[in-house]
Amino acid sequence: MRLKEKYKKQIVPKMEEKFGFKNDMLVPQIVKVVLNVGFGNHPKEKEFMASVEKGLTKITGQKPVFTKAKKSISAFKIREGLVIGAKVTLRGQRMYDFIEKLVDATFPRVRDFRGISDKAVDGQGNLTVGFKDYAAFPEVRLEEVDNNFGLEISLSTNAKTREEGLELFRLLGFPFKKDSK
Repeated sequence: MRLKEKYKKQIVPKMEEKFGFKNDMLVPQIVKVVLNVGFGNHPKEKEFMASVEKGLTKITGQKPVFTKAKKSISAFKIREGLVIGAKVTLRGQRMYDFIEKLVDATFPRVRDFRGISDKAVDGQGNLTVGFKDYAAFPEVRLEEVDNNFGLEISLSTNAKTREEGLELFRLLGFPFKKDSK
């Protein structure tokens, strides 16, 4: 079953029952997914930037936007306007397809993956997950990887509390760590 259909047919009724929502529109949902890559020690290397752009495009199906430094920091050798990262924002059907791929294919491929800590969900019910390398994604072939980079994935919800967001992610099938009690 596709994720959006699962959300409408299974998750909405369960969330209404658990939290006492009187209307389907009050049930939290994922608003957007943002993938973010910082260039770190490579802000001036054009081939690294091209590699990141190619990798993010392959993973998301969407071309990334390059982010620039807002102000100069001499200790990090950063000047205002220098490109220091890249990001992709996914919404709508692409977002649902990406989340489905993330849960079903990417997390199982991560080496030594024991589950996501429930502390990764913040007070507003948003989830942030980091990857040390992007090779866990199914579209990436290891033979084609010239520069390895890590990335951060933020899933933003319109939940009012942390508990609502955590329950939404659990019902969507995100693999959280089991409590060791």
